[in-house]
Amino acid sequence: MTARCDWLSIWPIKASLIISHCQLANVPIVGSSGFFASCWDGFRFIRHAPEFIQRGYDMYPEGIFRVARLFRWEYVVCGQKLIKDIADAPEHVLSLTEGIEEVQDIYFTSYSPVLILPKFTMGREIVENQYHFDVVRTTLSRNLHKCFPDVRDEIICAFDDVLELEGSEWKSYPVLPTMMTIVARVNNRLFVGLPLCRNKAYLANNVAYTVDAMRSANKITLLPPFLRPQNDFISWMLNVADEDQKAVLPLTLRILSVNMVSVHTSSAAFTRALFDLATYPEYLLPMREEVEHVMAEEGWSKTALNSMVKVDSFLRESQRLNNNGSLEMRRKVIAKEGFRFSDGTFLPCDSYLAVAARPTHYDESKYENAAKFDGFRFARERADHQANNEANDNQDVFKRQMISTAVDHLPFGTGKHACPGRFFAATELKAMMAHLVLNYDVKPEVEGIRPADIGFSERLFANPAGRVRFRKRQ
Repeated sequence: MTARCDWLSIWPIKASLIISHCQLANVPIVGSSGFFASCWDGFRFIRHAPEFIQRGYDMYPEGIFRVARLFRWEYVVCGQKLIKDIADAPEHVLSLTEGIEEVQDIYFTSYSPVLILPKFTMGREIVENQYHFDVVRTTLSRNLHKCFPDVRDEIICAFDDVLELEGSEWKSYPVLPTMMTIVARVNNRLFVGLPLCRNKAYLANNVAYTVDAMRSANKITLLPPFLRPQNDFISWMLNVADEDQKAVLPLTLRILSVNMVSVHTSSAAFTRALFDLATYPEYLLPMREEVEHVMAEEGWSKTALNSMVKVDSFLRESQRLNNNGSLEMRRKVIAKEGFRFSDGTFLPCDSYLAVAARPTHYDESKYENAAKFDGFRFARERADHQANNEANDNQDVFKRQMISTAVDHLPFGTGKHACPGRFFAATELKAMMAHLVLNYDVKPEVEGIRPADIGFSERLFANPAGRVRFRKRQ
């Protein structure tokens, strides 16, 4: 026994695979079960993750399977019932924080993938004390109505400044870096206010933070303090932060952290939506007509966005088909007694699990013509429910809005750890799309070709080199 333990200690990467394989013989494996074969599968997963996950989903659409990763087994959860089990589990049982800590997430900035390990690049304090996300979930969401005029003003100015279009000329832009610049400005109008939200050096640091988080943090600490009170994210954080967290550096790191999440995710989502709009131009005029009608009736306001059901549906459908990869809702079992699913499947402490998100979104039993982009899919469903005057009409209509989460719609996750910033993200993206279709024409760089996402392991990223042509509305 001693010799066996010593041998396992030489192979720390795969020791947990062997041990958990003995404990979890009831959880089927997609791939190989042997030691060396599973090591090889861990390397193969990097290039063939979608195929592994889809194969497992096809075999166990309402169950759990596992795949070998380089450092551990990954338990993949399928089906609405089991996804709900994860969504309802408290943090002290299934931890989101620890679940994503060892995930090698790759973000593409310019043309290079960058590895993010939160405790090393963002600091242990930010990972372990995430009060800034509580501010996002509560105070920021409550202030969206009051702050929307500022957001709207920055959208107008940012599009004008960045696109620099005159007359009837068409200009081609790389969508992702262009939208990162615009989104960074809009976000920071709410986060730090004027004039800093338009400071090019400050914005460049926030966009580049994922590439080199600590270097960006050091530069941001040199920014001058504000000379007047504002209704912005920094002020809201100051109201809840402990005294030792009110210094320049801790606040700066929090702002950078929120920017890293919001700028890159919102930019990628809007980039993919623009690719879809250029690929399916038949949706532009109906959305433009809707925006004009709503604007004439209600003006530009946060409440008016709720009436733009076609814009909302278009963005929700783009999210459904173009999510960030095969797996979402990552968790780690941290309860010493482990975690048991409602179907009886047991995972011991220290198990890593995730949900088969992309296969869920492409499941024909959940979405009609699931692989086809149908921009007004959710707008029609909302209209059908309203027309039929069903007893649960209000609840069903709400479930089809962009901000709504469900076990079969996972861009924002679902349950206790659903994205706390989704209300701001939806407001921002809808306002940007409404402004775009109202004021610009778009067409693809190459007719009929949508820039393909870039894959790495199970992750998918909006193509940073993909381009779209813009011109002022004619």
